[in-house]
Amino acid sequence: MPAVSRLALADFRSYADALIEPGPGFVLLYGENGAGKTNLLEAVSLLSPGRGIRGATLSEMARKGGGGGFAVAARIGEIDVGTGTVPSALERRQVRINGAPASANSLGEWLSVLWLTPAMDRLFTGPAGDRRRFLDRLVLALEPGHARHASRYEAAMRSRNKLLADPETADPAWLDALETQMAEHGAEIAEARARTVAALDERTSAAPDDRFARAELLLEGWNGGDLASELRSSRSRDAGAGRTLVGPHRQDLNVVHRAKGMPAAQSSTGEQKALLLGLVLAHADLVADRRGAPPILLLDEVAAHLDPKRRAVLFARLEGRGQVWMTATEAALFDGIVAATRFHVQAGSVLPS
Repeated sequence: MPAVSRLALADFRSYADALIEPGPGFVLLYGENGAGKTNLLEAVSLLSPGRGIRGATLSEMARKGGGGGFAVAARIGEIDVGTGTVPSALERRQVRINGAPASANSLGEWLSVLWLTPAMDRLFTGPAGDRRRFLDRLVLALEPGHARHASRYEAAMRSRNKLLADPETADPAWLDALETQMAEHGAEIAEARARTVAALDERTSAAPDDRFARAELLLEGWNGGDLASELRSSRSRDAGAGRTLVGPHRQDLNVVHRAKGMPAAQSSTGEQKALLLGLVLAHADLVADRRGAPPILLLDEVAAHLDPKRRAVLFARLEGRGQVWMTATEAALFDGIVAATRFHVQAGSVLPS
């Protein structure tokens, strides 16, 4: 099963340089707040498409006081993966696989990475855009081609919005071409999301009835109609709004506490945390079944927010799921995990423990 066996950083976040060699199962990182634990998770998250665990810009990832760019290199099975930037192009991400240039979107073909962070505790009560990005990460782990359709749809939509900013001079033929592109890629996006939601809803309904509440999932919003026609008829309205008002970028993921029939947004904070964890665990199982290998899981400060009984259930359910990276401020929060690679993270350094 895929796992990071070597991770090297250069001028990345708080690290001038760092090298760790984690094992294939639990990878446990403990240290004080601000020591750089989440920075290591972010580095691993960059081994997949997208902007990583924080959604930061590339220039933000380069170490202050460093040379301007940064590098993250990893050994995954028999594959060497590298990504980063150079000082002359701080917002242009470079990717190499076994030394050859590659696109960031192609990373999803080699590795699935999923994560939970404290910021995601507000997923169910926050804006729909956060839930769409979360859903797209779930889709991407199952269907790597989703990234290509999403990026092309977004590029066409940006171009269309720019043309509609001055509708009197907008070329109708060029608008037609952009809307055709949006319809083509939008249909692929919506269908992939629908497949993932249906498969995940089936999986969560059959999940263990333990201390992690089971979620019911529904995809709401745009329902996959004739998008090209809808866009053409909506040009005046979209021009007035300054944005495109119809399409898969308007969809939302609705999550319900299955046992109580209550929307996740109205559930207690503890129930929301349990729902989210249960959802990620069910998805990890689905990825393992579909792709023949489990995803790498990045769980940032998850143990600290769970009571001891729920922690024990979590650790038991994570056992044998492949590589699981976890952070905590105290090593004691990992009590109950026997086999693991452990690291003590201090300011700018990572030491085996």
